[in-house]
Amino acid sequence: MKSKISALNWQKITEEMNEKGFSVVNNVLTNEECEKLKSSYNEENLYRKTVIMERHGFGLGEYKYFNYPLPNIIQSLRENVYPYLVPVANNWMELLKNDTRFPKTFQELQSLCHSNNQLKATVLILEYNKGGYNTLHQDLYGEIYFPIQIVLFLDQVDEDYTGGEFVLTQQKIRGQSKAIVLKPKKGEMLIFTTNFRPSKGVKGYQKLNMKHGVSEVQSGKRHTLGIIFHDAVS
Repeated sequence: MKSKISALNWQKITEEMNEKGFSVVNNVLTNEECEKLKSSYNEENLYRKTVIMERHGFGLGEYKYFNYPLPNIIQSLRENVYPYLVPVANNWMELLKNDTRFPKTFQELQSLCHSNNQLKATVLILEYNKGGYNTLHQDLYGEIYFPIQIVLFLDQVDEDYTGGEFVLTQQKIRGQSKAIVLKPKKGEMLIFTTNFRPSKGVKGYQKLNMKHGVSEVQSGKRHTLGIIFHDAVS
């Protein structure tokens, strides 16, 4: 996985992140890797917590937080993608005149989380059946949060399921919201901002707030793997 991640076109990804706040990356997981992750959904020993979304007003569906230690492929993704995103995140902080700077390695970020009592894994696998959806939200989990996260798509859109588009919204200060609707393919990785990105305006850069969610699944079953880099308090 390390060599596959390093071979990605990170210059293009960085440009897209700066321009749009998201980037879709092709062929990150193989079909076999997708199927293996899905098949482990019912292995309860892998997970620390199951959330029934409708009980909390989050939508309709279910997701499970992995427990530590994470499966090797997930740990490798988390460790090897993070260093390529740090320059983007730190540049955003600088443009927005925010003093926060993120460490170069994932291990250093995790140590920072743990020193702030954020000890629990935030990587999660989500399952939606027909009618399932996810309301617009941001994945923060504590005072320490990395502003970029990734999601990997484990089913083939328009074959395994229909509907269930990934939705991003962005809202400028004192402006109207814009919706972005994406349909990544099986095995693709979507990199996107957790809560904001800089947007250049007449008077310099301003914070463009963003949220994400999932539209209603019309048929079939939809699975995704969400990788958040910071840990959670609970």
